[in-house]
Amino acid sequence: MTNVLMGAQMLFVAFGALVLVPLLTGLDPNVALFGAGVGTLIFQLVTKRSVPIFLASSFAFIAPIMYGVQTWGIAGTMSGLMAAGVMYIILGAVIKAKGVEIIHKLLPPVVVGPVIMVIGLGLAPVAVNMALGRTGDGTQLVDADAALWISSLSLLSVIGISVFAKGFMKLLPIFGGIFVGYAVSLMFGVVDFSPVTEAAWISLPNFVAPEFNINAILFMIPVAIAPAVEHVGDMLAISNVTGKDYLKKPGLHRTIMGDGIATMAASMVGAPPNTTYSEVTGAVMLTKAYNPVIMTWAAVTAIVLALVGKLGAILQTIPMPVMGGIMILLFGSIATVGLNTLIKNNVDLHKSRNLAIVAVTLVFGIGGMAFGIGEFSLQGVSLCGIVAIILNLVLPHDLGENHVVDNAQIEDEA
Repeated sequence: MTNVLMGAQMLFVAFGALVLVPLLTGLDPNVALFGAGVGTLIFQLVTKRSVPIFLASSFAFIAPIMYGVQTWGIAGTMSGLMAAGVMYIILGAVIKAKGVEIIHKLLPPVVVGPVIMVIGLGLAPVAVNMALGRTGDGTQLVDADAALWISSLSLLSVIGISVFAKGFMKLLPIFGGIFVGYAVSLMFGVVDFSPVTEAAWISLPNFVAPEFNINAILFMIPVAIAPAVEHVGDMLAISNVTGKDYLKKPGLHRTIMGDGIATMAASMVGAPPNTTYSEVTGAVMLTKAYNPVIMTWAAVTAIVLALVGKLGAILQTIPMPVMGGIMILLFGSIATVGLNTLIKNNVDLHKSRNLAIVAVTLVFGIGGMAFGIGEFSLQGVSLCGIVAIILNLVLPHDLGENHVVDNAQIEDEA
């Protein structure tokens, strides 16, 4: 019984971030809960239930999913996300054959840093528009004054909890921001409860099967770069917390394959890609709950909650400015992680090689550069990720870029 309660607590820690991704991207939060639960169980199966970690919605895919849903619809986007999962599996096979050093060679800090920055900064206009209660084309959905109050208090709540909270509460900034923003929204009368009254108590989530779309596939594959590197950092972090080396047993190749198969499973039902959650690692460190069985119960709890129709309906009543306020900090934080990757690894931007890679990656990614032939088109994160990798491989290394990331430095970023 203790493990069951601990599992529910771990899900509570991950809940805010888990449902934020589908709420921002137009996916169903109940499907995301189901995908996270099933994904975590699959990860445990692949890793022989040896790692106390929970998998859920990946922030790195927010921008690509938003673009994909608008361009190819949810079903087409899911085929791209499934391909990203396949990339993890291929990466796992390469790591097994060549060792973890291959990741550092293909994805050094000078490549990963600017790509992560693009993921965050590319969404800055979306966050601001949502915070002001309007759509991307300028349509005002929520009164401007009310929206500014709601988004500001949501943002301040997240910042306050992140900076001043102690212990367990420090792990719940997004949850706290949503709670405060929702309360303020109720005061302004901008919450529509009609979806809740219409929803059934118990119902299957709105599953969406993927439909093959080559453009979505080619668009999503490079996006897997940032989460792949993040995965290495998360594995190092949880290894340090528990005192076990998970990169050796069950092995990084198994953990990243587990992540990939979990992402494929999630995309088969219309859920966001899965990734290992740092919030849950923090909770494991605080509670000393090192038993992987606890994560099994967290996954089972997520699957059960996914069947509660009223819960998904309540989540979908959260007004746009609440999300906008949280997104301002969230996307800025993602960009800062990319900047920190460059700083921590002493990437010298005075050197022409490094400057060229970072500069071209940032402008291509944020500026909206697109290369296309016929119906095929590459742009945004996918284009700049490919360009960064190619530039890193072709520009001569004797200009001074050390392309091996120190394990301790990856761990610091996690």
